[in-house]
Amino acid sequence: MLKKMRWRLIAAAMAAFFAVVALIAVLVNVVDYYVVTDNADQTLSSVMAFESRADRAPPPRDETNGGPGERDGRPPAPITDFPDVEANYMTRFFFVRFDAEGTVTSTSTDFIASVDETDAVQYAQQALSRKSDRGYLKEYRYVVEEKDGETVVLFLNVSRDLQYMRSLRILTIAVSGVSLLLVFVLVVLLSGKAIKPIAHNIERQKQFITDASHELKTPLTSISTSVDVIELEHGEDEWTDNIRNQTGRMTKLVSELVTLSRLDEELPLPNKELFSVSNAAWEILEVYQPQAKGSGKNLTVDIQDDVTMLGEKAAVQQMLSVLLDNAIKYSDENAEIRFSLHRKRGKVRIEVFNTCQLEEPPDVDRLFDRFYRPDASRATQTGGTGVGLAIAKAVAETHGGTITASCPSGKTMTIRVTM
Repeated sequence: MLKKMRWRLIAAAMAAFFAVVALIAVLVNVVDYYVVTDNADQTLSSVMAFESRADRAPPPRDETNGGPGERDGRPPAPITDFPDVEANYMTRFFFVRFDAEGTVTSTSTDFIASVDETDAVQYAQQALSRKSDRGYLKEYRYVVEEKDGETVVLFLNVSRDLQYMRSLRILTIAVSGVSLLLVFVLVVLLSGKAIKPIAHNIERQKQFITDASHELKTPLTSISTSVDVIELEHGEDEWTDNIRNQTGRMTKLVSELVTLSRLDEELPLPNKELFSVSNAAWEILEVYQPQAKGSGKNLTVDIQDDVTMLGEKAAVQQMLSVLLDNAIKYSDENAEIRFSLHRKRGKVRIEVFNTCQLEEPPDVDRLFDRFYRPDASRATQTGGTGVGLAIAKAVAETHGGTITASCPSGKTMTIRVTM
């Protein structure tokens, strides 16, 4: 129980930290993407304005005087629209113009060295096929603009910006991963101290239940013996019957509390072994089949042969006893009760079904809580303590399983166990 509580605390802390780290990482990368994209779009707008000047003739490409885009050994004219003087010479771009029929009318690769006219046209056609006026294409940011019956596709080299975004993304992932690992180690180390007060209280509670149970056994035995003596001397009457019934009920409750306290321990089942669940179920049914028949209720059984599992046979039989006892006690007259046990997909599946006549469906989420009884008066009449299903749940969970109940209309109750 404490181990589960500790790991739930660790899981909750890690889930919260992961959510925060993931949110920060996503926000950083999203903001960075929009900032880089906005800067690229502003540069594209400046370049588009620069290229639209009617009085500017594009510099001729002269391969003999220093490389592409140079004229008389000098770099091309700067883009004077940029406030940063150096940016006027560092911006690398190219564009392609199309007429209304989609024919290339001109291209300009004077301000870029890695793209020739053929590549420029291919890039422009790919951009037009996307049906979007802006976007990224490989290491370029492009914009499509129509004016004066022409379509201009302008590309800006943003390889450095894209590399920066990729580096930032990798960095945030790495930092997030290392942070998660460090926090996990710290949470694991500190979680023991965090639950120490709870563990102390649970231990005191279990010790109290154990001590109180042992102390109650002596007076209960004395009361039972005294009732026997009274009946021998004065005979049985309704008072001695009531004392005997309440003493038996109290003794059962004490035994159940001790069982629950044992199942709450760190190692509740130290003597697990491989046993036949099928045979264990038949042994319990030998007791409850006559009981059901004597109550005028029809109990049908469907048990698969040779179903085995690793666990404690006595604990599983106690769980089966609780489920069958509840089905018989809390079903209606002439009820139909069905018990089935099968192995499906490597798991033992047990189902107990019974008809009933409840005025309203019980809260099945609370049905396995300790001392919860949907019908207190009826449970008292049948000797119920509200602990039996809590024991069934504890047995199922200590065997790595689950137990659920469904009572959709108040007319049928189905309890399913998977181990």
